[in-house]
Amino acid sequence: MNRLPITKTPKIYVGGAFIRSESARVFPIRDAAGNFLANIPQCSRKDLRNAVEAAAKAGPGWAKRTAYNRGQILYRLAEMLEARAGEMSGAILMGNGAATPSSPSGPRRRRRGSLGASQEVAAAVDRLIYYAGWADKYEQVLGNVNPVAAPYFNFTVTEPMGVVGVLAPEDSPLLALVSLLAPVIVSGNTVVALASGSQPYPAIVFGEMLATSDLPGGVVNLLTGFRQELLPTFATHAHVRAIVAVANPAERKALALGAAESVKRTRLLKTEEPFDWAAEAAQGLYAIRDTLESKTTWHPIGA
Repeated sequence: MNRLPITKTPKIYVGGAFIRSESARVFPIRDAAGNFLANIPQCSRKDLRNAVEAAAKAGPGWAKRTAYNRGQILYRLAEMLEARAGEMSGAILMGNGAATPSSPSGPRRRRRGSLGASQEVAAAVDRLIYYAGWADKYEQVLGNVNPVAAPYFNFTVTEPMGVVGVLAPEDSPLLALVSLLAPVIVSGNTVVALASGSQPYPAIVFGEMLATSDLPGGVVNLLTGFRQELLPTFATHAHVRAIVAVANPAERKALALGAAESVKRTRLLKTEEPFDWAAEAAQGLYAIRDTLESKTTWHPIGA
């Protein structure tokens, strides 16, 4: 008698727990051969608001941790991804045929020159290690002791902004997601991230790794669903203090207008320009600086 395979039930990762969308809606994804793979939760605006609440609750505790400890946690996450590289490579390959509103007919093609699955996982591991190394160093570079001609010291230090919204691109579903969220959380921010709409499966598996890592629940919250439905809420939610996104011109305009209304910072990358997520340009100190605020302190000499 042949054994029937157990079909996986993907869930979103919010507040350190795996939950279904409050709307109970799903959309199917298919493997590269066009065969049904799984039903992915189609998150609603309420799911996004709930994720922001979870991120805001986790924020103070995460920000109070030492920079050294945050670096250790990111390094541990890289170790876990390295240990499960085969599983993640399989997730990237299996999820490369999703049906979405923009591609309803089935499998989608990777851009020419994009990384293979195992190369993408290796690059994601390296990206986590890179930002783990910056954890206890960025303050020395971005902070400053300001010279003043008066009897007091003047210090500029950095502080995390709070909850940051991340919108991942369609391609490089793991590496791009890691490249966008790692510099945000290393400085003490928390993240609500929307995974690739056409290749969400790697983000589902990545959430399972987050759940068993040392990263506190709520620091990273992963949602799946359709960008056109969730993007306006990302842009206008008052408790989302910054947006990091890869977006097309219409999406960038909507994000910029919503961000201006709710006074949030934006870092918007263009989808119409080819971008190599494995390149040196995809990482750097400025990616950390973009979601930091500067605080200046005056202290009398001799007091």
